[in-house]
Amino acid sequence: MAITKKQTAPAKHQTVNDEVIYHIFQRSFYDSNGDKHGDLEGIRQKLDYLQELGVTAIMLTPLYKSPFYHNYFADDFKKIDPRYGTLQNYLQLVRELHQRGMKLYLDMETQYVTEDHVWWTSGINNPGSKYKDYILYDDPAHTQPSSIIYGLKGLEGYDGTYRQITTVNLNNPAVLEYNYQLFKYWMDPKGDGSFDEGVDGFRLDHMMDNLDDKPALPNLFDTFWNPLLGRLRRVNPAICIIAEQANCTSYGEEYLDRAGADRVFGFELCKAIRSFDKANIINAAEATLRLVRDGKQQVIFIENHDMPRFSSGVAGNWARLKIGAALNLLLGGVPAIYYGQELGMSGMTAQLGDTDANDIPSREAFAWHENEGAEGLATWYLQTGTWKDQFTKEQSVEGIALEQQCFDPGSLWNFYRDLIGLRKQHRALINGAFKNLDNDNDSVFSFERFNGTTKLIVVINLSEQNQNVSIQLGGMGKKLKSLFGIATPAISENTIKTEISPFAIEVWKIR
Repeated sequence: MAITKKQTAPAKHQTVNDEVIYHIFQRSFYDSNGDKHGDLEGIRQKLDYLQELGVTAIMLTPLYKSPFYHNYFADDFKKIDPRYGTLQNYLQLVRELHQRGMKLYLDMETQYVTEDHVWWTSGINNPGSKYKDYILYDDPAHTQPSSIIYGLKGLEGYDGTYRQITTVNLNNPAVLEYNYQLFKYWMDPKGDGSFDEGVDGFRLDHMMDNLDDKPALPNLFDTFWNPLLGRLRRVNPAICIIAEQANCTSYGEEYLDRAGADRVFGFELCKAIRSFDKANIINAAEATLRLVRDGKQQVIFIENHDMPRFSSGVAGNWARLKIGAALNLLLGGVPAIYYGQELGMSGMTAQLGDTDANDIPSREAFAWHENEGAEGLATWYLQTGTWKDQFTKEQSVEGIALEQQCFDPGSLWNFYRDLIGLRKQHRALINGAFKNLDNDNDSVFSFERFNGTTKLIVVINLSEQNQNVSIQLGGMGKKLKSLFGIATPAISENTIKTEISPFAIEVWKIR
């Protein structure tokens, strides 16, 4: 249950017109049973909170059993990590999401397995095993499993446990069939074609055409991904495929055009937003959002589980955090909010060597309360492990915790809620096209969102000084209605002239 002043009953079977994804690192979200590990029941208990924020879909990191805290690199794809709960906990969560009109996206990475997986334990040095060709080997005798990305043969966990990891043989038709059955199960656990308890889509982690540039795994779009995704769509044509392009310096065209993905992540736009450089933002926005076409979409984000928190990049500056929120939610595409982003949680990548502990600072416990010992805080990383003394609950400081922000009308949390509410009121901000609007000020970014005859203008001051700006309209209209902000713009000869406050966000409707 949310802890804000107003509590409203969740809408049942509502239609989601404005998709806002909430990306959850579930081990750190909410602990429902007191073991300091976030879990599925904890997410279910906080669905009121997510709906109050305005979220319409959640995207989880992997659920399957793994020796690593992040659950990538599995030892069993068919079992849910017991720390997260049971299959019944999972099914109950999915049912309630769907009853509320919300969606679920599940993260899948089946390209790697650990030394504990049956494909390794049965197949290694055993030519008679039915799993002998399920993973890649470096020798004909199958005694040396191949490396993974960056040539790694294994990884040390944050708790000091080392596990070997290898690459799955995606050329093997049996592996393709296994993946089809696995993905199909999560789409339709009951096997009755109703999809009531099935996922609405998958996030495909580290998707590549030539996996890690290995000569043994070329052309996977044609030989693995398209065959897999095509079969899944024949089961459920509505399934949504979100590809994490492994090449984070691309705009993802090849994934949309060749790999069968419905969505990719706007990595270049994320980097541009974090730069606060107007020219970079314009270039990345135009290149990214032109790919929002023909049913294909870009997921727009400013932080995720693999990068430092946005707040750390702007030194916790409240005004800059609000600029990030506006660009995340108003530019276009499908916005994704990383859990705790709406609070301004911080965290920089650690430098601890070849260990999975390096990303823990950007995966720390959601700051429900200021007190570290409060109920529900998922501080698993402080309980045990080689690196536990390296981490602190730095985000639970005065002014950051939800219990403080929800009652403050000027808080970042309420700002996120207001912007999401603005989107819901104006469809041009949901599925309208994007167009940069030229102006005469290098510190002011202005753009148009338009849908049919509806035209909205968003103006953002990227600087900490007042700025005077003239924005070229191109004959769009004669009057402006302010939807968000405090500026008093005037139109003269198809030009808007106004003064914008430091780090201000203005949204106007053209009449």
